[in-house]
Amino acid sequence: MKKTSLTEGTILGPLLKFGAPVLLALFLQSLYGAVDLFVVGRFSESADVSGVSTGSQIMMTLTNLVSSFSMGVTIMLGHQIGQGRTKDAGKTIGTGIVLFLIIGVFLSALTAIFASPISHTMQAPAEAFSETVSYVRICGLGFIVIIFYNLIGSIFRGIGDSNTPLVTVAVASLVNIGADLLLVAGFKMGAAGAAIATVFAQIVSVVFSIIFISRRKVPFEFKMSDISFDGAIVKHITKLGLPIALQDLLVGISFLVIMAIVNSLGLIFSAGIGVAEKVCAFIMLVPLSFMQSMSAFVAQNVGAQKYGRATKALCYGIIVSLSFGVIMFFAAFFHGTIFTEIFSKDPEVVVAAAEYLKAYAIDTMLTSFLFCFIGFYNGFGLTRFVMIQGIVGAFCIRIPLSFLASRITPPSLFKIGLATPCSTAVQILLCFGCMIYVKKKFLSKNTAA
Repeated sequence: MKKTSLTEGTILGPLLKFGAPVLLALFLQSLYGAVDLFVVGRFSESADVSGVSTGSQIMMTLTNLVSSFSMGVTIMLGHQIGQGRTKDAGKTIGTGIVLFLIIGVFLSALTAIFASPISHTMQAPAEAFSETVSYVRICGLGFIVIIFYNLIGSIFRGIGDSNTPLVTVAVASLVNIGADLLLVAGFKMGAAGAAIATVFAQIVSVVFSIIFISRRKVPFEFKMSDISFDGAIVKHITKLGLPIALQDLLVGISFLVIMAIVNSLGLIFSAGIGVAEKVCAFIMLVPLSFMQSMSAFVAQNVGAQKYGRATKALCYGIIVSLSFGVIMFFAAFFHGTIFTEIFSKDPEVVVAAAEYLKAYAIDTMLTSFLFCFIGFYNGFGLTRFVMIQGIVGAFCIRIPLSFLASRITPPSLFKIGLATPCSTAVQILLCFGCMIYVKKKFLSKNTAA
């Protein structure tokens, strides 16, 4: 396995080298989700589009919850690798496997059983209710596979390998495209077909990953006996990962609330926000990739007590991310319909989605700061702060503003969408404030680069 050194040499080169596969993996992950909506939008009705839009938002919230919790594994591994504790790294991975198996079984059962009440809570339009329930239930049954799919990526990013997760995502994306074309375009199975394609693709990817990884050398010692439930390790993973998971869960819930608010405005608005969210998944790729890369990069340097090097990485990340953010802003704000019409053949849906996308375009520049800060603080282990700033942004700014905007007549997805960049701006201010604490606790003691 080719592993990029994150604690030695220049900073920008290794950061970009590590981040490039992360960016490609996120692109394929976004493509993975977008293919569902694209194929359904082209070969099914608006009800199926709405069903996939609402259903995928629900599943995305749950997936992000688990993926965020697994950041506890990424951070812990990063610290251990940075300190040269290879035996402890193997034990951390073994405990993580058991822990996430338990979580996977629980969430699979919960989602499959309560698919209908969850869809009702989301105020899924009556015309698309059955499609939403089908999508959520099918994905719920396969949620345990989705969990391990994400856990594999977290483990390898933690040890400084961003190439293996890229391979696993590539496999899933290719299988998903083929399955979508077969089930949705070929067999006309609509939202249910898209859900089956998603789960099947990740099953294939997980099996492939296990075979692929078993044949490669890894920079840690791992034995079958390491696969056990170690209470101390679980406690440490939870201490690091739970605040991130709670933050992402509550932020995800805030977007579900916004989805529910928009769903109450009708089918066109519901389908429109779903299409816009898929486009947003692409235009946010660069800041998202820096958030994940920054966490692993900073974690290893914190483990090696190279705090100054970690801070310089933050500055580089913001500069590069903002450069792309300006380009994405221009494209999404002034030419939004070019992107939204890819996912829908309904002119009304295309226009509605483009209106929401205009508001999100502003956020592409702001998240260049916020996401890099989040990755930076996660790497330092300051996950409680990450949770607090996320909750403040979601529940004090984003939800109230979205609700107030939805009451304005006539309703406008652009006005509703403006709540997101407003909340991001407040969170950035909080992040700058936290930097004062970091400088006093860490940077005043060590400025190694």
